[in-house]
Formats: sequence, C-alpha cells, structure tokens
Amino acid sequence: KLRGVGGALISVALIDANTGDVITSGLESSIKLDVVVLEGDFNKDDEDDWAHEEFEKFVVKERQQKGLLLTGDLQVTLKGGIGELGELIFTDNSSWNRSKRFRIGLKKASGYCGNTRIREAKTDAFRVKEHRGESSKKHDIPAFGDEIWRLKMIAKDGKYHQKLSEAGIHKVGDFLLQLFTDPMKLKEILGISSNSTKWDTLENHARSCKLNWKLYLYCTDGTRKHGAVFNTDRQLIGLIKDRVYCATDRLSADDL
Repeated sequence: KLRGVGGALISVALIDANTGDVITSGLESSIKLDVVVLEGDFNKDDEDDWAHEEFEKFVVKERQQKGLLLTGDLQVTLKGGIGELGELIFTDNSSWNRSKRFRIGLKKASGYCGNTRIREAKTDAFRVKEHRGESSKKHDIPAFGDEIWRLKMIAKDGKYHQKLSEAGIHKVGDFLLQLFTDPMKLKEILGISSNSTKWDTLENHARSCKLNWKLYLYCTDGTRKHGAVFNTDRQLIGLIKDRVYCATDRLSADDL
C-alpha cells in the first residue's frame, strides 16, 4: 500500500502558476484526476514544466501476464482545489523497469477542462519491493498469544504444526505450558530427540517469550500423568491428561 511520510495520506492541490495560490473556486477546482504510475526517471532534473506528450511517454504499463500494476482508488476528485489519494496497492515490484523506481503521477481525467492546460503532478521516485511470506513470518520474540507456527522450526501447516494441533497445542502459550509441565511429552508429540539441534532452536525461541506470571502444578501422583495447573489467584487454567496440557477454554463441561 502507498502512504506518505510517516504513514500520512498523500494530498494534491491545484496551484495557480502565476500566484502560487490554491485555486479554490471555478470549474478547475472540482475536476477529477486520474492516478497513473510513472517511470522513476521522469523529469529527473526537476524542471518546472513539461509537455503533456512527454508525461504520457513515461507512464508505466503492467508486465505481460501480471495484471494491473496499480489497483485501488485510481481517481481523485478535487474539492476546493484540494484532494487526497485513496488506497493504492502495487501488484508488482519496481526492479524490472529501467530506473528500478516508480513515481505516482496525476493528470486531469478525460472530459474536464479540455481547453485549459493543467500540468500533471508527480511524486518523488521510490522503490517498490515485494513482501513475500509476511503471513507466515517468524517473530524474533514470540508473544504468548501467537500462533504456534510463529516459532522457529515450526512451518505453517507443516508436519510439526499438524502434530501440535492434533495434541491441542495451538498457541505459543500452549507450547510453553506443555514445555514447563512435561517437556519429554512435548518431544514425543513432535518426534524430536533430546539432543537434536532442532529441539534446542525451538525451545530457546519459545523461552524467549516474555512472561511475568507463576504457575502451580498439582498432580494426583508422582508421574505427572494427570494433574491440574493453577495461576497465582488459584484459578484453574488447564488440566494435564495423559501428560498433555489442555487449556480450560478448550475443555468440555465433562472434562472439568
């Protein structure tokens, strides 16, 4: 998505070339503008004027089989000579064009002020990069409520993710509570040996989660096969059944 400095919306104003003032009245003050993509090297010398034909030569078209290069609100309506760009989303990066950069350009839409020369507007040049895999990106420091696949060594929808989900371990917090109550059972669920570097990486990443609470574990025998986990307010937060931790919000009434 395209945003201005600090995430601000991008504004455009119609300026009188003679006075430098915003044109706030008249037909020109309420025209519509088309939003286009320009080559980054358009008007690289920052000249004050250019021909309309030159502007059109620098308009960038999408690559073959890539679809529209820019989607979203591709028109801006001026009110009192001022408008704001809406949501604009690039569907391709800028690495393939000659300047490796793009600009956003604005020109009067067809049918508006046909006999009046209104010089087009342009932004500074910028790079557009792809952000692949953001939806499955790992967090440097995991949060207690993060999905379990945010941990290192657990690929989203991978075999470890599937094994943990089948055991009722869906969040980083579930993983930590199982780790604290019975780490050997957790290794059995994953099928990872104790001396595996995968386990060391996974455990260390999980333990980097910032926690500020204490837990109390009550077991009916010394094997920790069955038990209950309480917080410092003596509230039940989970049960251990056959050495597997299960949070209370995932238990049925018959389990409690």
